[in-house]
Amino acid sequence: MLVQGTGGVSIFGLQIASALGARVLVTSSSDAKLERVKALGAGEGINYARTSEWEKEVLKLTAHAGVDHILEVAGGKSLAQSIAAIKPGGQIAVIGILANFSSDFPIFSLLLKQVILRGISVGPRRALEDMTRKFEQLQLHPVIDTVYPFGDALAAYDHLYRGAFGKIVIRVTG
Repeated sequence: MLVQGTGGVSIFGLQIASALGARVLVTSSSDAKLERVKALGAGEGINYARTSEWEKEVLKLTAHAGVDHILEVAGGKSLAQSIAAIKPGGQIAVIGILANFSSDFPIFSLLLKQVILRGISVGPRRALEDMTRKFEQLQLHPVIDTVYPFGDALAAYDHLYRGAFGKIVIRVTG
């Protein structure tokens, strides 16, 4: 599996996949964050600031097979890179848009590899309840980067845009 970045969604994706026995690759522009993800179960990290064609590194690390699953949080040109990095028949879950609201990607590669491209926003309540029970069973807890009081909500959003390691929390009460 490949997760992009070290924000809350990606870190939780890493934790879940690792707890279920998957080999997880992580991309980040920060070597320090790539070191931190290894403690959470990441197998390898790719610094996309130094390796702009990170999909080639993914293929190299997987003996050119590609990964089974990608948690796509960037959008823009990253989607084409994800299609290049995915294994034939693999699944790309598009769950974020950090780079751009539109993407140009090679449709032929999508068809040739029979990639499953799935947009994700929210799911049914039952799925959340099932997931929560599994988290309890696996003893998974979200990684919290920083907790801000409600009065500092703008600072919390600034932090989020700068890049976080895990979740940014805004405390509403107490």
